[in-house]
Amino acid sequence: MSVGTAFFERTAPLNLKLAWSEWSGYHAASAYADHHDIEYNSIREGAALLDVSPLYKYRITGRDAVRLIDRVITRDATKLRVGRVIYTPWCDEAGKVIDDGTVARLDETSYRLTAADPSYRWLSLNAAGLDVTIEDVSESVAALALQGPRSRALLEDASEEDLSELRYFGRRTLKITGIGVDVSRTGYTGDLGYELWVDARRALDLWDALIDAGRAHRLRPTGLIALDVARLEAGLILIEADFVSARHALIEEQLFSPFEIGLGRLVNFDKGPFVGRRALEAEVAGGGPPRRLVGLEIDWAQMASLYERRGLPPEVPSRPWRSAVPLYNGSRRVGKATSGTWSPALKKSIALGSVPPRFEEPGSRLGIEWTVEAQRHQVAADVVPLPFFDPPRKRS
Repeated sequence: MSVGTAFFERTAPLNLKLAWSEWSGYHAASAYADHHDIEYNSIREGAALLDVSPLYKYRITGRDAVRLIDRVITRDATKLRVGRVIYTPWCDEAGKVIDDGTVARLDETSYRLTAADPSYRWLSLNAAGLDVTIEDVSESVAALALQGPRSRALLEDASEEDLSELRYFGRRTLKITGIGVDVSRTGYTGDLGYELWVDARRALDLWDALIDAGRAHRLRPTGLIALDVARLEAGLILIEADFVSARHALIEEQLFSPFEIGLGRLVNFDKGPFVGRRALEAEVAGGGPPRRLVGLEIDWAQMASLYERRGLPPEVPSRPWRSAVPLYNGSRRVGKATSGTWSPALKKSIALGSVPPRFEEPGSRLGIEWTVEAQRHQVAADVVPLPFFDPPRKRS
């Protein structure tokens, strides 16, 4: 049975449509507004407040904390400075991705790791022989994502501090109306934004302070549907949609290496041993993975013509989709689109796809299956660079 997060007393009265999703055993709002586009506009034009407390959160401390982190992830944890955050995958011994998340260095011997799936047992197994303590703080630490072009100005108003020096993937502590908050310049929208980590006992106070400061910045509580649109525009992958965790995969086709899901740049072979290293080195030596993650733009004119032939107006899914859709080269199936959406910013239908290397170059033209009135068709889908949307303010 799902339960409410530490912010539920505030989010529940706002969710008049009772549009809830289940996220790691918690109630998570799908949308508060009459349509998720209203909340999406807050992400791209104002400020959006999202409850991301259901993320799994682990505090790793001790003399060997960095050794554990470095043993587990594919990036070089020894280069992570205090006050910085990195995004990384971690793999099993076969080099297949178990999960992805962020690692923040809190001080010389303390880290916070976030994950989509439970990771306590995995961390504990890899901590054998190390002087390290792993604490699951998923319930005791609540989290909000404050995203959008007005997010910095709002946070400065709420804290009465200058945040211009907090760079992309940086972190620091703040006081907001007396509440201690750990703030990271991170997010899942591909826009300017922050994630706020707070003692769950002060969660409601923090929510109220941000809502109060947000009135001047068009702040809007935002649900998961709008977040899904934004992360797709940003070319960000989603577990159990664009890849399957190695712990959940049932067949070989569901197993992915970092190089197959666009995370090869985050595999560092210059560091010491890490879980999955030998398998990943062998994959690279063998010519690379058999699949690559690509961006796809779906031909609107062709799509519209299919509906016109049936006497129907053009139609796109009203919300992002996450079911695998076949991709073709002529009549031959060569891959799959893993998730997609109509992009309000680009005015295009976009998707992420998994294809063989020979189709990964931008400009490659494939066909995507599109069904109209129970009849299957092909619509042209062009491979384009990722991300689809990458505003300069994200890093400024």
